[in-house]
Amino acid sequence: MQNSGAIQRAGLLYSDRSLTFLLLTNLATVVGTVLQGWNITDLLWIYWGQSVVIGYYNVHRIVDLDRIATDGFISNIRPVEPMCETQRCTAVCFALHYGLFHLVYGVFLLTTFRIHPDFPVAGVLLCILAFWFTHRFSYRFNRERDRAVPNIGSLMFFPYVRIIPMNLVILLGAPIAGDNTLALVLILLLKTAVDVAVHVIEHVMASTDARQPSARVP
Repeated sequence: MQNSGAIQRAGLLYSDRSLTFLLLTNLATVVGTVLQGWNITDLLWIYWGQSVVIGYYNVHRIVDLDRIATDGFISNIRPVEPMCETQRCTAVCFALHYGLFHLVYGVFLLTTFRIHPDFPVAGVLLCILAFWFTHRFSYRFNRERDRAVPNIGSLMFFPYVRIIPMNLVILLGAPIAGDNTLALVLILLLKTAVDVAVHVIEHVMASTDARQPSARVP
């Protein structure tokens, strides 16, 4: 049974076209960095935008759930019940917390990595738009499967597990890369690998959660 479950998950990931789009969008950003001579400040804003997009679609994932479980999910030191009110409150709380997190992160970028006069506004916005289409496709592609993901607590914390490693790679690599394009490309490839790996882990965990006991939202 365990082997069949592993094979099924491997098949889902192999057929996951959203994973392909995510990889291609990341590689397109690497190509843009080389051709346009972007620096670490430009890239940080691109990935800040990607993080915001991930949070936006995660709110939709929470709201779209048909069945949920709240095992291990605690609010005000008490377990919460799998109810429609829980689903709405979780979506709102996540949006507020995630939004505040990125507001602080944005202020940090503005004060630490100042936008230079040659900041490529069009290029940055184009890359963020590409990530928006990628995550929009992922949301729509996985929508029916996501409806069956029961653990609402997992969905609330998935995005943080997703964005923190990839942003840490860029932030910690910034002093190392400096103005060296080759070093910056290597860091971006590492970020891409982390982004793809966490995407895979997230969907494997989601498929595992989907097999746990759950309750239909009343």
